[in-house]
Amino acid sequence: MNYKSFLLTVLSISFVSASFSQANILNAKNPDEIGVRTEAQKEVDDDKPLEYGYVDDRDIMFSKMTWERVVLDERVNFPFYYPVDTNNIGKNRRSLFDVLWKNIKDGKLENIYDDSYFTTKRTLKDIQSAMSKVDTLDIGYEQFNADGYVDLEYIIKRDITSYDISAYLIKGLWYFDKRQAELKFRLLGIAPAAPDVNFIDSDDEANKEPIALFWVFFPDAREILHEAKSFNNENSAVPFSFDLLLNSRRYNGYIYKEENVYGDRQVTEYISENALMQLLESDRIKEKIRNFELDMWAY
Repeated sequence: MNYKSFLLTVLSISFVSASFSQANILNAKNPDEIGVRTEAQKEVDDDKPLEYGYVDDRDIMFSKMTWERVVLDERVNFPFYYPVDTNNIGKNRRSLFDVLWKNIKDGKLENIYDDSYFTTKRTLKDIQSAMSKVDTLDIGYEQFNADGYVDLEYIIKRDITSYDISAYLIKGLWYFDKRQAELKFRLLGIAPAAPDVNFIDSDDEANKEPIALFWVFFPDAREILHEAKSFNNENSAVPFSFDLLLNSRRYNGYIYKEENVYGDRQVTEYISENALMQLLESDRIKEKIRNFELDMWAY
């Protein structure tokens, strides 16, 4: 019985490795064949993101909406940030921002929103204007005043890239499912955050505060994020999908806002200029949510 269980485990791991590792890398006759799956592989490939179970509103005994900031300077959050330079790396490895931005430009992610409440949609043109700027050097203005035109070498274009993304904003709902008797988390929205493109190269730190570039309704992007793989530092043959990393909360973030009677005000609005107290307030909100589940079993 133990032998059968062991054999089943080995076969499962082998199937997962074959499904997630870079396709055809050992059988390729030339570099163009790397990553190209055969027809047989495509037929047996039914890998899809794990579906969410249906949760009836009557089964939710307790819920609390929270907004978290995932800072990419922390090592545990590096899989969302790297690689930032894609010139010398394969096409199968991209940062989370590159995955989202490419699919928005390709039209695969059509529903992009202006805020975390998903009330106002944004177009690709709107987003592009907020992610790039065109500036003219002083010598270009002098040339224009003298000659009436500006050479292209004096015109500078600056685009926001993966390198500039400093954090991700995550909106999610903590809820207690009375049928499962368990506290759960459902991710609802995600937004890459970077400094305002007009002040991104400024020396003033106040102008470098990251702001949300756009919001994506997470369930709408799950198929795309499931296909995109992040680097697994422990085993490169089995990379993790971004969908798995986010749903399993394999990141470290702090709560910067919760739904409240004051119009969902942020922590910085009632605790200002004190980073330590803001972090303690974030921990207090987390503990308040956790304590609800613990109190369910206190008699």
